[in-house]
Order: sequence, then C-alpha cells, then structure tokens
Amino acid sequence: MVESRSNRGKMILAPIVFVIVSLLVSCASLSTQTKFYEPIQRDLNEGEYALAANAIEQAYTAGKYPDKDRFLYFLDAGLAHHYADSFQVSIDRLAQAELAAEELFTRSISRAEASLLLNDNVLEYSGEDHEIIYTNLINALNYTELDRIEDAFVEVRRANQKLQSLEQKYFKAAEVYRAGAQSDSSQVDLPYDFKPLRFSNSAFARYLSLHMYAAEGKLDDARIDHDLLKEAFTTQPQIYDFSAPEVKYTSEGKTILSVIALTGTSPVKNDLKLRIRTDKQLNLVQIMYDGAGPNSTEYGHFMLPISEDYYFKFAIPVISAGSSRIERIRVSADGKLLGHLQMIEDVNRVAAEVFEPKKTLIYVRTVARALIKGLSAHKLKEDIDKKNDSNFGAWLLKAAVDVGTDVIENADLRCSRLLPSYIYVGDFEVEPGSYDLLIEFLDTNGNVLDSSYQSGYTVGESGLNMLRAVSLK
Repeated sequence: MVESRSNRGKMILAPIVFVIVSLLVSCASLSTQTKFYEPIQRDLNEGEYALAANAIEQAYTAGKYPDKDRFLYFLDAGLAHHYADSFQVSIDRLAQAELAAEELFTRSISRAEASLLLNDNVLEYSGEDHEIIYTNLINALNYTELDRIEDAFVEVRRANQKLQSLEQKYFKAAEVYRAGAQSDSSQVDLPYDFKPLRFSNSAFARYLSLHMYAAEGKLDDARIDHDLLKEAFTTQPQIYDFSAPEVKYTSEGKTILSVIALTGTSPVKNDLKLRIRTDKQLNLVQIMYDGAGPNSTEYGHFMLPISEDYYFKFAIPVISAGSSRIERIRVSADGKLLGHLQMIEDVNRVAAEVFEPKKTLIYVRTVARALIKGLSAHKLKEDIDKKNDSNFGAWLLKAAVDVGTDVIENADLRCSRLLPSYIYVGDFEVEPGSYDLLIEFLDTNGNVLDSSYQSGYTVGESGLNMLRAVSLK
C-alpha cells in the first residue's frame, strides 16, 4: 500500500518536474532579450559611437543576436557604424538588413498558419516597417557622405516605393491570415480589418531627393519634390503636427549648405498586458486591460461561439516613443551664427502609424492563439483532475499549465534600439569656400548638451553640400 502511494507520487511529480524544467528552458526563446542593449545605449548616449558599434559586433559574436534575429543585427550594426562615420561598413550592413527583411517577410507569409500556434518570439524577425524604411534613408545619408549621389537616389526611391506599397502589403497579410484561420480545426476565426494607413509620403525622403536633384541641376525635379514635401505636412497632420521647415535649394550668387541632425532615443516596443474573458451565454470574447476589476475599461471584443467561460491573460506589443533632451540645434560657421535647424521628421510618430495595421493583425492573431491555448489548457486541467487522486499533485500540475500558458503568450518586443527620435534640417545661403562648422545641441535652458565640430569643411560652388551631425541624447 505504501509502495503504491510512493509510485503514484512519483508519477505525479515526474510530469510536474518536466513541465517546470521545460518552461525554464523555453522561457528565453519565448520572451524578448534586451538586457545586452544597456551598455550599448550608454555608449550611444555618451556619443561613443565606435564603442557602440564594437559592442554590437561583440554581442553578435557572443550569440546575443540569434540567426532568427539577423535582421536586427544588420540594422543595429549599420546604424552604429553610420553614427561612428564608418560609412562603407554601414552601407554593407544596411544592405544586408534590407535583403534579410525581404527574405524573412516572404518566409513569414508562407509560415502564417504556424504563427497561429507559435509565439511570435520563436519566429524569424523580419523587421518593423519604420525600421525598413529608415534602413534605406540612413543608407542614403551614407552614400551622400561618400559623394555617391546616384546610389543615394536609389535608396530614397526604395524607401518611397516601400511606403507606397505598405497598404497592399497588409491587404495580402489579411488574406493569408483569413485563409489560415478558416482552415484551422479549432474554428477560432476572428475578423482582421485594419484602418487605411495614413502615411505614404516621408518629408525627410523628399528633402534628401530635392537637394540631390538640385545638386545635379534638375531644378524642375527639385521643385516637384519640394511640393511633395509640403504636401506631406498638409495631408498627414497626424505625422507632421509641427510647422514645415523652411527649405532652400537655390540661391542667387551664393550656394546652399544643408545640415541634417539626428537626435534622441529610439522608439521601442513595450508590452500591453491584456486579459481575455469569455461568456458562453452571450457568445462573447471580451478583451480587458490586465489587472482591472469587473467594471474596468474594455480594450475590445469579438462575438464568437464559445464553449466555456474562461479568464486568462496575454500581451501584445505597442510602440512607445523615444525621447530627447535636445530642444534646439544651432549652426555656426567661423564663429558666426548661421541659424537654427528645424524638425522635419518625428520618427516616433512614423513608427507608431506604420505599426498600426501590424499591431491589429498581431492583436487578432494573438487573441486567436490565446483562445486556442486557453481552451486546450482548460481541457488539460480537466484531464488532470480525472487522472490524479492527489489533490496537491493535481493542483501543482494545473498551476504549471497556467504558468505555461502565460509564458507562451509573452509579446514579441524585438526592435532596433538605435534609431533616432527626431530628424532636423537647415539650409543656409553661404559663399563658396572653406569653413569651420560648429553644430551645437541645446536643452530647454539653452545649455549645450553636445556639439559637433568640423574644421575646414569645403562648400563648393556646385554639387551637394550636405553635412550630417548626430546626438542621441
């Protein structure tokens, strides 16, 4: 009799140990690892861009960027090398990032059905749309620094093409999702409808191309892009909620010196914790903010036949804006003030807007996956009750099932943490010649937080005279 109970205890404990160990082993792959970014971000904040680039390469060698996250490695390395003025290395890495994004997105479409069952963290990361767009625009800056204007044009055109095809991209993703949901045996078929994308014209992209056109003497093309730049502000107020910068691309008797500054910390993804509550009598799947009471705010709901009443949690990613202590940027030449830069692009707003259709898809897909796994967990706990005489052993097993369900539904928070928050520009009429240029980054009290000095910068009578400065404070 004693031996029988002992064996029964072992039979109960064995699956408990297995579940707990499995959860511990799998937890790293089911959640986003970001701690290794902390010293890199300190280097960026202190302007030690070469150290940051080296730290990223070391992190890659140490396996911090697994193969499924190779797009992130290429993008992070490309950005860090750009800030460190290693322009050719940056070009190579960003080109690899673009290729990886295209390859992995195509593969993600073909694996869409699997993503209904798997947590997004275990899948290959193909990049967020704002990351892919700025991959091209930062590469355009690399090429302008190397005076490779035609290559810079190619990058700007690619960015514009990607912007203009974003909506079609999500129409296709919706079709694939619907096909996968309809073929799923669980019959958890939730509707995916997204609002029309409200961003298809980047003012910064237009700024780059209009100056490149002007540098080649194509003033009609420059004027067209200038008009499109102004149109970006008038037709997309949710992105450009500030005044358009004063842009100059021609001058009588003088030449134009264009200055671009990248500032602030990157927009990132954080998790929004939610809970699913089902009502089988109302055929209702209700999504509530996590930790709230019965009368709390509803995040959303679906009308769906449901067999049981459940209450379990999950999370989805949302874009959180980066920040900057920099309020003004002034430019001086040979000790004389030329003027101040003006904002042309809020990367935070771009990131949030272009992420919206994907966030909706992630939300619908995650709710469907959470329902499937939640219902499976409920059935598993019923089986545990039937097969275990020990109340304590059954309780432990059911607790492990609950923990496992919560771990599985961690949000995918992978993203680059090296993009700027804001992009500023300024065009100044100067005589051709050599100048000692000083770009100062000021806080709200007028204190100089950072500066960039370039001695003997040559402003030519023709061609592209464009200077870039960085302060990620």
